[in-house]
Amino acid sequence: MTQVETSPVLSFEDFKKEVLSDYKIAIISRECSLLGRREVLTGKAKFGIFGDGKEIPQLAMAKAFRNGDFRSGYYRDQTFMMAIGELNIEQFFAGLYGHTDINFDPMSAGRQMGGHFATKSVNEDGSWKNLTQQKNSSADISPTAGQMPRLLGLAQASKIYRNVAGIDTSNFSVNGNEVAWGTIGNASTSEGLFFETINAAGVMQVPMIISVWDDEYGISVHAKHQTTKENISEILKGFQRDEDNNGYEILCVKGWDYADLVATFERASQIAREEHVPVLIHVIELTQPQGHSTSGSHERYKDADRLEWESDFDCIKQMKSWMVTYNIATEEELDAIDANAKKEVLEGKKTAWNAYLNPIKSEQKEACDLLESIANTSDNKVFIQKYADELKEIKEPNRKDILVAARKVLRMISNENSKPTLSKWIADYLNKIQPKFSSHLFSTSDKNVFSVKEVLPTYDQSAEDADGRMILRDNFDAIFTKYPEVLVFGEDAGNIGDVNQGLDGMQEKYGELRVADVGIREATILGQGIGMALRGLRPIAEIQYLDYLLYAIQIMSDDLATLQYRTLGNQKAPLIIRTRGHRLEGIWHSGSPMGMILNALRGIHVLVPRNMTKAAGFYNALLETDEPALIIECLNGYRLKEKMPTNLGAFKTPIGVVETIKEGTDITLVSYGSTLRLVEQAAKELLEKGIDCEIIDIQSLLPFDVNHDIVKSIAKTNRLLVIDEDVPGGASAFIMQHILEVQNAYDYLDSKPQTLTSKEHRPAYGTDGDYFSKPSVEDIYEKVYAMMSEMNPKQYPTLY
Repeated sequence: MTQVETSPVLSFEDFKKEVLSDYKIAIISRECSLLGRREVLTGKAKFGIFGDGKEIPQLAMAKAFRNGDFRSGYYRDQTFMMAIGELNIEQFFAGLYGHTDINFDPMSAGRQMGGHFATKSVNEDGSWKNLTQQKNSSADISPTAGQMPRLLGLAQASKIYRNVAGIDTSNFSVNGNEVAWGTIGNASTSEGLFFETINAAGVMQVPMIISVWDDEYGISVHAKHQTTKENISEILKGFQRDEDNNGYEILCVKGWDYADLVATFERASQIAREEHVPVLIHVIELTQPQGHSTSGSHERYKDADRLEWESDFDCIKQMKSWMVTYNIATEEELDAIDANAKKEVLEGKKTAWNAYLNPIKSEQKEACDLLESIANTSDNKVFIQKYADELKEIKEPNRKDILVAARKVLRMISNENSKPTLSKWIADYLNKIQPKFSSHLFSTSDKNVFSVKEVLPTYDQSAEDADGRMILRDNFDAIFTKYPEVLVFGEDAGNIGDVNQGLDGMQEKYGELRVADVGIREATILGQGIGMALRGLRPIAEIQYLDYLLYAIQIMSDDLATLQYRTLGNQKAPLIIRTRGHRLEGIWHSGSPMGMILNALRGIHVLVPRNMTKAAGFYNALLETDEPALIIECLNGYRLKEKMPTNLGAFKTPIGVVETIKEGTDITLVSYGSTLRLVEQAAKELLEKGIDCEIIDIQSLLPFDVNHDIVKSIAKTNRLLVIDEDVPGGASAFIMQHILEVQNAYDYLDSKPQTLTSKEHRPAYGTDGDYFSKPSVEDIYEKVYAMMSEMNPKQYPTLY
């Protein structure tokens, strides 16, 4: 059994001091909730969702929480964050107001509503902090149960660190003793993500503790409409471990019983930490004094008996009664704590509000002074002064108010001498303020994807052709040897070496923890990857086919893609997602939903290599970066022949850079992935007609052609056709927008730019299904020919 940290035995005086300290935290948290609601209802904040009624169990959880542990939580855990020292009164209100300064709102710099918590995992330069010396919270998201898949990965990391040799654990783990703590509301256990995660953790036996805060409601809907038997621990009894079977330890405790809560959470911590067994704690008989949120009142859906019970069994009220009963404190002592806490919260609220408002008021004054100065010399003085006066009269301005006034005045002085002054002020103001809302979508460290330089594959003169899958396999072999912290997992990834044998033999060589089979559960495969990446490992999460990514798209979009953004770069999860797709057979094995992926995954790089050498180069490049990415391998390319490189694990495909794979003079053809092979064949046939096509492989869709090489090609050919196997208006629209608007290719076009895409329906089954659903060689040939015919019908008479 692994030695872990234990709690010291306390004297009565120390015990009393600790209990009173807990009580004060609970009272401060409750007052923050009550005053926070008033701030929303008076208009100072937009929305509030608070942790009132959950204070005492969260104190118990905090007492069992150790340095190195991670939380993946529910948006009502403010008391827990206060108890571990990661949230104070001013920060609570800064989050409520949306303060865009990370020094005031360290959780998200105003990018998320209050109640969404995070701790700092990386230093200013993007390097890892020592996570074993602090208490950690992964950044919250709002989608209910969306925190669960990530929780699984946070717990799995401890199992990896305890059992896989060779990894540098210095910043990340002490022998895998860390526990991942999850919290969720009882109603959210109805979500599929909850059950998927519960099942996966039971199978994997990882140190995960999930606390269900049960107040019998989900917004206004009672548990009888949410959960069979109205009791989540009752219906999960089949997961309870026994002498013969692995499973969960399932505990149930009343949410108002301070002493039992402390004992229960400490017991759960010991089991998970020492034995690496998952634990579920069902915390029952909780209340929600203010209802779900500031959008409604719980008196609308709770009857008088329930409201009376909630008043009697409020967890703070019960803790107070317990302390008096057992002579831990007198009524007078506790009343004094209550009074002081209210005062502290009120003062903290005022401080936070002033810190939020004062910079904006300073900007307001600057704008008013400028508008008044412009008014004095303008033919529209009366109207401009009116805008200035109205702006000045706003006692609690938003930055929107400032810009609206300035931009409306700009219209009035378009022909006056003062226009350049105001125009420059607006531009400078936008340059200063816009990053407060838009920065850090991607990494800003020196390990971002643009820091990696291309390294070409090298070949022996005697290099033989090999199946593409063998290049991938041997490159993965080199990666696993070079990086002990790299692991891959997915459906069929382990024992048989994935469905296309790109990992053939790797499990036997590197073990079942580094090359692992998992169940059919795409969302938690992604969650495993996110959680482990948050803890310093370099996971490769495999989704068997591109179409199956839809099971996990919510996790990728709401969690992984927004992580750096919603923490202002204070957390990172450089997960690599491996999948295979494009052309195959049938509706659910041959889709290319790239438009959906591109629009949902801003914040994740999307890479579309045309062959396995290019794909291997992307894996090699990404492992030198600190950013997440999706790599889509060509499903029909595993058995196509490629030369075997000699520098496996070392060559790198540049990210965001296109490649011209055939030069030409008449038209630029732009595509990616499997479709390029059809484009190349069509180009050969077109050359027989004297049409010389230039072919460009996009290689990466996000980021897209950072060197603007496509427009350089169009400047030469003056024509553009984008070929894509996504639906009309999908990825092709994204590609066209970049080429025309970002690269300004319209300056060089002599013909209308066009796209050639799949049909609007999903691809049909079989050879003919593919031919009649997706662009074919003949489709490409005839589309190009028609564009050339329009330009010179005499030389290229119409085919139809």
